[in-house]
Formats: sequence, structure tokens, C-alpha cells
Amino acid sequence: AIAFRNKRGLDESLDVWACHGMAGTWGALATGLFATTAVNAAGANGLFYGNPNQFVIQLITVVVTIVYAVVITFILAKILDSIWGLSVSENEEEVGLDISEHGERAYT
Repeated sequence: AIAFRNKRGLDESLDVWACHGMAGTWGALATGLFATTAVNAAGANGLFYGNPNQFVIQLITVVVTIVYAVVITFILAKILDSIWGLSVSENEEEVGLDISEHGERAYT
């Protein structure tokens, strides 16, 4: 996730997307792959234990969650932008938001 961000030149403060977004997505999808009733008898088996439907359910849930998060974030960002604005100065952008907003680097 960090390499993807770096290749795209994205300035994502404190790498929240890389740490939480990617890890959460993988965790949700991995549940659909590795779930087994041997661990949780009340649950369902995943793809690797003969139940491809569980993986499909997890995949649909991930997609719906991403769409929901993007739509709500867009709406809230538009509201906040109309009230306070969302841009930082060019200098802060050049320095990077980790330094200008938080006074530290997430990675060196």
C-alpha cells in the first residue's frame, strides 16, 4: 500500500489509508477465504473450506462499504469545503502534510 501511494505521488497524511483501509479490506476478504466452522461452529466455512458463497458475501460487503465511505466522505467534504475550505497553502503542500500539520513523518 505504501509503494502504491509512493508511485502515485499521493500525499496521504500519516498513511491512514495504507494502514487501516488496506488492512481492513484484506481482513474482510481473508475471512471469506479462511473462515472455518472448526474455529467458530456458529459461523460458516470460507472458500478454502468449500463455501465460495462466504467469499462472495465478504467481497460484496467490502465493495458496498467502500462505495458508502466514498459517497459519505464526498458529501461531507463538499459541506466542509463550502464552510471552511479544504486546501492547504502551496508551501504546506510542498513540505508535506505529515510535517506541516503533524510535525512528524510517518516514515523516514
